[in-house]
Amino acid sequence: MQSKNKVFDDLSQLMTNAMGVAQGAKDEANNAMKSMMDRWLADRDFVTREEFDAVRAMAQKAREENEALAARVAALEEKQA
Repeated sequence: MQSKNKVFDDLSQLMTNAMGVAQGAKDEANNAMKSMMDRWLADRDFVTREEFDAVRAMAQKAREENEALAARVAALEEKQA
């Protein structure tokens, strides 16, 4: 009976190790794919979402400042007239 338990223990240990190796291979494949995609995107000059949002916020602020300046110029022109 002890030898059957040893076989099952060995088999269980082998399966546990195989699952660990499979998980490590999966993580490595995910990292490799992410690196490859990052390089591919960088080569095509795509921007990140964060960069896009930052530029959009700057454009919005510039637009608001432009509108404020236009209103100020209009008010000064009224005083001149």
